[in-house]
Amino acid sequence: MSRPGIGGTSSIRFSTSTPGNGCPPMDLTEEDRDNLRFELAKMEEEIQTLRQLVLAKEKYAADIRRQLGMGPLSNLKQNLSKGWQEVQTSSPYLTASATLDDISNSNVYVRTKEGLAHAGHVTSSALSNMGVVITRRLGEMRALPLPSPPRTLSHTMSVPSMRHSSTFKSFEEMVGSMKDKMTNNGETCGFERKAARYNT
Repeated sequence: MSRPGIGGTSSIRFSTSTPGNGCPPMDLTEEDRDNLRFELAKMEEEIQTLRQLVLAKEKYAADIRRQLGMGPLSNLKQNLSKGWQEVQTSSPYLTASATLDDISNSNVYVRTKEGLAHAGHVTSSALSNMGVVITRRLGEMRALPLPSPPRTLSHTMSVPSMRHSSTFKSFEEMVGSMKDKMTNNGETCGFERKAARYNT
């Protein structure tokens, strides 16, 4: 088999049959192995040379772009624009676009769109009416007179005259009946017993 090089073809010939595991055949002679090693080294050297050549060409192209005022962003923008044009002309994009056009022109889509527009008008009208009602109610509440501040007891009656009032007497009776219930048949409760103990 003849192997092509950069400048032409190589004249080294050897068996190309390989076993299923991808390893080289074992029937190669030592001379064939030496030739293959030499060919591999030559190919790796050519690959390295090509990489250096491509790198030098990329640097030269970047220098030309810089001299033309084309920065990396303009290059990216140009690539994106080109990519978008390719997408727009692709068959999946054209098929999807045609499908969306068919959907937007269908009767179901048109009726749904009209129904949603009507629902939107009704909703905005209802919210507007509710806002008017709330504003009116707040205005009515603002027009109501404010309640007068509560009066203190010193303004209405004095403490001695309050003791003779019916409210005070009923309160006094209620406290007295509670005291009687707590004494348990004449015995004093724990609080009164402790007070009596400290007084003696």
